[in-house]
Amino acid sequence: MAGDGSGTPDGPLPPADDADAGADSGADAAAAEGSGPPSPPSSSSPPPKSGKRRRLFSVTLPGCWGALLFACLSFTPSLLPRGGLLQGLICGINAALGYAAGVLAAWVWRAFADRGPRRPRPRSWTVFSISAVVLFGLSFGFGQYWQYQIRRLMGVTDYNVPLAVVSPLIAALVFSLLLLIARGVRGLYRRLVRLLKRWIGPRAASAVGWTAVAALVWAIVTGLLLDGLVGLANDTFSLRDTTTEEGAHRPTTTLRSGGPGSLVPWDSLGLQGRNFTGTGPSAAAIGKFTGRPATEPIRAYAGLASSDDTEARAAQAVADLTRQGGFRRKNLLVVTTTGSGWVDPAAVDSFEYLSGGDSATVAIQYSYLPSWLSYLVDQTKAREAGRALFDAVYDTWSKLPSGQRPRLFVAGESLGSFGGETAFSGEYDLSNRTAGTLFAGPPAFNTLFREFSDRRDAGSPEVQPVYKDGRTVRFANDPAAEIPPADRPWNGSRVLYLMHPSDPIVWWSPHLVYSEPDWIGQHPGDDVLEQMVWLPFVTFWQITADLPFAADVPRGHGHTYTTEYVDAWNAVMRPPDITPQDLGRLKDIIAPEK
Repeated sequence: MAGDGSGTPDGPLPPADDADAGADSGADAAAAEGSGPPSPPSSSSPPPKSGKRRRLFSVTLPGCWGALLFACLSFTPSLLPRGGLLQGLICGINAALGYAAGVLAAWVWRAFADRGPRRPRPRSWTVFSISAVVLFGLSFGFGQYWQYQIRRLMGVTDYNVPLAVVSPLIAALVFSLLLLIARGVRGLYRRLVRLLKRWIGPRAASAVGWTAVAALVWAIVTGLLLDGLVGLANDTFSLRDTTTEEGAHRPTTTLRSGGPGSLVPWDSLGLQGRNFTGTGPSAAAIGKFTGRPATEPIRAYAGLASSDDTEARAAQAVADLTRQGGFRRKNLLVVTTTGSGWVDPAAVDSFEYLSGGDSATVAIQYSYLPSWLSYLVDQTKAREAGRALFDAVYDTWSKLPSGQRPRLFVAGESLGSFGGETAFSGEYDLSNRTAGTLFAGPPAFNTLFREFSDRRDAGSPEVQPVYKDGRTVRFANDPAAEIPPADRPWNGSRVLYLMHPSDPIVWWSPHLVYSEPDWIGQHPGDDVLEQMVWLPFVTFWQITADLPFAADVPRGHGHTYTTEYVDAWNAVMRPPDITPQDLGRLKDIIAPEK
């Protein structure tokens, strides 16, 4: 076998002239791809159309080795458990990437060797076939074992055995589809080059052809596919935004937006706004928990339909908050929502219970899209919403007499934490302008989160960093345990980041393509397998595939934050007379066992 595994010592094939390069015969295709020996011309040779079909479905030996390697690596553990359908999809995508890498590696090798492609020996395909069965079988077996371990770590019991068994077939279908798409793009390029050669030289035709095809593919992917799908999703979810979920009722109190005397009509709040103001603990429920008379919490909200722009919505929400008497409460919480305007009820309910109901919460909607899609396309809107709402609240709050101001808190989950951060320049700004901050599941691209984590104290791991001895900013995987550094003072305003080691929202980054992050090289966390390793390209796609399912795991793992809010708010707010037993009872209220 030749050095690149793609040919034999028979010598390079003779170069084809322009006419031969333009011909789509099966023999030329096999020689160009290195997929097999060409058939000698004869009267029984298949017509060109049959040759085109062989060319479309032919594969190269180097490409197949790359596809096999990447397909096997797709079974290495990621952050979350995955079913057979998702595993097949990831395996197929990885195989397509590996095939491209193998073809590229062979092309580079031939360029350095200064020769053309060679036909592989028949036994080369035999060796590959046997290796493929053995390696893929072993990888599949280890993959199922690792998936079992991940499910056991997270307490996941659902497992579809038939889908797991057919996942290799799903992978093969995905790989074939991606290969056909790539072949179609290549065919378009070659046709364009042949056309351009009528007017310009071969090198110029090749350069212009690649540029034109790349631009066309980019326009299709970003314009027709991405923008079209986002537009369709926006239209679909805007219709859903007009509905009201079961259990959410129009408030009968003046202390909620959408209720009597509200400056924000009920119909303009949107689906999540109506969930926010139409639910929540009552004064009686809070009093039952505290054992003392409680106050009815205030909730103010403005939806996309409430005003035309972000600043106007923020101003309207603050105006309604003022009407309700929110600035006369002891505790005031500013929440930046996620996606379609969702406010995590566990976060706000915990805040209201621990404050004895003497609290007010305000939020605004900035998108119709669900959280995972907003995470990709609505980052700018989240930034604008977070800054506009806090600035509007702070403008009114700062004008109050110092002795009559409520304690000002800030919170946000996922993309909401990203938007919430944008109102502040850094640690001192957070400390000076708030009484406390709680951000859960912060994306890796959060500016302040990235700054605090990257500049962590020496010796502290990325999964739970320590910043400036924890004087203001701290990080917790499990706030029920001691939040490090437990032996250092945590005075004044407290800023707390909640982040599960298995949360892909926290760890996903484009840098995963080419750079190993510290959180993998170090101890990965209590709910992440030690066997997880970083692999170029592969890890990036593994974590990317985890993103849409980040919240589809039991609480305490992935992107599911529920009872953690109880301990987190207790650490940030420091309410008096709250015992560990009280926190346990509140957790049962926030997330009762099913």
